[in-house]
Amino acid sequence: MSRLLYGAHVAANAVRLHYLRYGGQGHPLVLIPGITSPAITWGFVAEKLAQYFDVYVLDVRGRGLSSSGDHLQYDTETCVQDILDFVEQLGLQEYYLVGHSMGARFAIRCASKQAKGLKKIVLIDPPVSGPQHRAYPSQLPWYVDSIEQSIQGMDAEEMKKFCPTWTLEQRQLRAEWLHTCYLPAIVKAFNDFHEVDIHQYIPDIAVPTLLMVAGKGGVIQAEDIQEIQALNANISVSHVENAGHMIPWDDEQGFYQAFEDFLGRHIV
Repeated sequence: MSRLLYGAHVAANAVRLHYLRYGGQGHPLVLIPGITSPAITWGFVAEKLAQYFDVYVLDVRGRGLSSSGDHLQYDTETCVQDILDFVEQLGLQEYYLVGHSMGARFAIRCASKQAKGLKKIVLIDPPVSGPQHRAYPSQLPWYVDSIEQSIQGMDAEEMKKFCPTWTLEQRQLRAEWLHTCYLPAIVKAFNDFHEVDIHQYIPDIAVPTLLMVAGKGGVIQAEDIQEIQALNANISVSHVENAGHMIPWDDEQGFYQAFEDFLGRHIV
């Protein structure tokens, strides 16, 4: 039986933000997906987390059913303000923020702003690219080509070219929803991976933080962990050794185990 309660929209930061709510009981947890992941693609994770938390999965602007179009801004600061306003509109007094990839970078910035009510953050394999840092390992054409093809229409078999290790179900869902990722929003986010120095905000994180590292992702290396912990010694680290960057897609059980008891519950 699904733990999805409903999908809804709120007006926040002068845009419409869509979200999916799962569970409805426990400590509120806001999940921010990555660069080309509409909220629904994280549904299988939200179903599990909803056994323990009141889960809200956000469609970042320019993705899914949230506002999109060339009249909007898609920079990091704007998207971070979306999250802060979103939480305020929902009336969440205390919450955890869990971000994957791009969403993890947003979580870092939210925490550095001493966001009201934010109690803990989980950073799932955040890109550590930026000025004076090596490039993000994925290439922009991978995103552009797949999105352009999805706009024309594509099926799970065609998606295999872009996501060869994914299951049929995973590829079907991505093929169905990828067209909702507005290409200029994706390009801006990708460019921000390289132009925004996310490291400058790490020392200002005051809430407990867990950095979850994909063993096969190539995004975070040992030297990156050392740098991050040198900037903020209160950041703890867990590893999912057999997973690539899309950790729960590659090793779902390992992903849940990597939370350990950081959020006060063992996810099994």
